[in-house]
Amino acid sequence: MIVGPGMHPGFFFRGTGKKENMDFSAFNLHPRVAAGVTAQGYVNPTPIQAQAIPKVMNGRDVMGLAQTGTGKTAAFVLPMLHRLVQGKQGRVRGLIVAPTRELAEQTHETVRSLGRKTRIRSVTVYGGVGVRGQEVKLRQGADIVVACPGRLLDLIGRGAVDLSRLEVLVLDEADHMFDMGFLPDIRRILGHLPRKRQTLLFSATMSGEIRRLAEEVLHDPVTVRVGVSAPAATVSHALYPVEPHLKTALLLDLLRKTDTESVLVFTRTKHRARRLGEQLAKSGYAAASLQGNLSQSRRQAALDGFRKGTYRILVATDIAARGIDVTRVSHVINYDIPNTTDAYIHRIGRTGRVARTGDAFTLVSHEDREMVRAIERILHGRIDRRTLDDFDYGVRPARKGKSPAQPPRRTACRVSA
Repeated sequence: MIVGPGMHPGFFFRGTGKKENMDFSAFNLHPRVAAGVTAQGYVNPTPIQAQAIPKVMNGRDVMGLAQTGTGKTAAFVLPMLHRLVQGKQGRVRGLIVAPTRELAEQTHETVRSLGRKTRIRSVTVYGGVGVRGQEVKLRQGADIVVACPGRLLDLIGRGAVDLSRLEVLVLDEADHMFDMGFLPDIRRILGHLPRKRQTLLFSATMSGEIRRLAEEVLHDPVTVRVGVSAPAATVSHALYPVEPHLKTALLLDLLRKTDTESVLVFTRTKHRARRLGEQLAKSGYAAASLQGNLSQSRRQAALDGFRKGTYRILVATDIAARGIDVTRVSHVINYDIPNTTDAYIHRIGRTGRVARTGDAFTLVSHEDREMVRAIERILHGRIDRRTLDDFDYGVRPARKGKSPAQPPRRTACRVSA
């Protein structure tokens, strides 16, 4: 399987010479939309695309359950382009709501690349940058708006965007919009939209909150479920037991002793992401951090540098990492174990792509044992515990005014499972 530059594995499958179940010609997409697909050199749809595209093209509301990297973006972008190219252009008829700026830009790029033959115009709107430039782009005419909730509401309040003729609404990554507290904003946005519209909701998980939102916004929906909570078979897993105060030292030693390409390191908080990124840089690594306190220009610079290889290591939180689209991540390192098994799967899904193998390393302490057990249940087996030779696991945390001198030990803290 070969994936085009900047695209998720599974975004499309390129023809392999083997007999395939179907290809994109089976969808009977508008010729100008089909031309965009052909121009990218892609032939065979992924499972989420094969299931969702016909239903969306038939005008059905869709509840899509799929992980990052399954090709879900094209599953709603292609039928949206197919619909909009056949009507009057130059007014907002499609709206895609995303939780983060990075995901909004990634989706916009998908619209742009697949719709390059259609003259459909997409505009992104999100906070962290000046609002006036976005107002100008909207006044120049847009067919699709890809938006983060807060800035979209600002623009609605300023009278800068007219959604009265909207035909298709997409709520993408709905679970993370809940995590980020966007539900009130989503409900306010819905109040500005025509009741008669097609609505598509995509989420990686089906919590009670997501189910209730689906009941509110979807009319007689069809559910498409692909690969939810299924760990990638191309990723190997390892735990590195360590006391919390030794995590950074162990991470540095691990990086020195591991052959890596691009490394994505996850932390639980944005402050820790910033501090760890600075510590890695001071230790001589080409590292950057991606977290919510950065300006949009600095966030984009960190992402671009990671994609191009300028930065070998990117430290990020789960929320900041939404929308990261880098196919050559060799290692995902969980500096902090995630709070849920779904979050673990999302994190490790950023390695082991494009027919490659990847490694997922997790630094764990005593308090992580319950989450370790939960992760092992979804992996259907015990995760390998590893220690590093010559690393001093016996160093105790320093106390104020006292030297942290103590006899060395060579045993890591135990994490039972």
